[in-house]
Amino acid sequence: MKPRIAVTMGDPAGIGPEVCLRLLKNSSIADHFEIVIFGDAAILQRVARHLRLPMPQHIVTADQLPSRADTLPQNIVVDLDMLSAEDVQPGVVDSKYGLAAYRYIETAIDAALAGDVDAVTTAPIHKEALRGAGIPYAGHTEIFADKTGSRRWCMMLTSPELTCSFVTAHVGYRQVPDLLSVDRIVEVIELSHEAIGKMRGRPGKLALCGLNPHAGEHGLFGNGEEERIILPAACAARDRGIDIEGPLPPDTAFLPQRRRRTDCFVCMYHDQGHIPLKALAFDVAVNVTLGLPIIRTSVDHGTAFDIAWKGEASESSLIEAVKLAGRLAEAKTPIGSMPSQ
Repeated sequence: MKPRIAVTMGDPAGIGPEVCLRLLKNSSIADHFEIVIFGDAAILQRVARHLRLPMPQHIVTADQLPSRADTLPQNIVVDLDMLSAEDVQPGVVDSKYGLAAYRYIETAIDAALAGDVDAVTTAPIHKEALRGAGIPYAGHTEIFADKTGSRRWCMMLTSPELTCSFVTAHVGYRQVPDLLSVDRIVEVIELSHEAIGKMRGRPGKLALCGLNPHAGEHGLFGNGEEERIILPAACAARDRGIDIEGPLPPDTAFLPQRRRRTDCFVCMYHDQGHIPLKALAFDVAVNVTLGLPIIRTSVDHGTAFDIAWKGEASESSLIEAVKLAGRLAEAKTPIGSMPSQ
C-alpha cells in the first residue's frame, strides 16, 4: 500500500497552489504516493488554467475522503471551499487567506489523527495573514504541537548538506535567553538523536551550538548561558549515551570539515541554523516537526509573494518533503512522540 500523504495548499495568494499542482503532475510522486491536497479546488483550478498546468481531476469534500483501506485515484483534492477563487489576489496579504490556510492545516491534522492519511506535508503560510485572522500561533510548528496535544517537540530542518534542530524557533531574539533551560536543550538533543537514528538507520553524531559569540568565551560575552545552561545540557546528554560535542562557537560550527562529521547541529535560535542551511540547500531542505503523534514535514521556504502565480516557483522542496514524509510513514512511528495529555 502506498503511503497516503496529506498536502496543505498553504496561503492561497502565495506559491502554494502552484507547487501543489506541480507536485500532482510529478511522475515519481504519483508512482510511490497517494497525494491528498487539502485546500480550495476552485483556486487550484484557476491557477492551473492560468499557468497551463494539469487540472485536478478528483475533488471531494472532507467527509467524502475515502478510508485508508481504499486505494485512491490520482490527484485527489479535499475541497474546503473557503474562498471565491475570483476574489483571491496573488501576492497580497489578507486575513481571509490566513484563515483559509489555517483551516486547510486544521482539517489535515484531523485526518492524520483519525488515521485517514499517513502523514501531513505543508505548503507555506503567511504569518502576518495568520495573525490578521486572529489565529494565535506563530507558525505551522506551533499549530501542530498544540492541535496534537504534544508535550515535547521541536523543529528540524534537514538536507543532504546540513541538518539543524532548534531549541527556540519563532520568537524574537530578546526572548531567546529566557527560553533556554537545561531540560529544554536536553529534550531537543534527545529528539534530534532519535530522528537521526530513524532517518539514517544508525546512531548520529550531534553538535551543540553556543548562544553567544565565541560560545561565551568563558563568560566574557552574554550572561553565562553557556556555562549555566548549555554545557550542563551537553553533559547530561552525554551521560545518556548521546554522541554530542559543544557548545561550539556558532561562527565556526558550520565549517565544511565539521559538517562532514556531524549529522545534526542543535541550534539555540531560528536564524542560527536557518541561515547556513538555506545558503547551502534552499531548494531541497525539508522542515520536519519532531515529537508529534503524527508525521509532519514541510517545505523550507515561504510564500514567495513576489513570484506567486507567475509560473516561476520550484516544487523541489515540496517533493523532498513528501518523500521524507513517506519514508517516515513507512517506518510506522513518528519521531519522539509521547502520549497526549
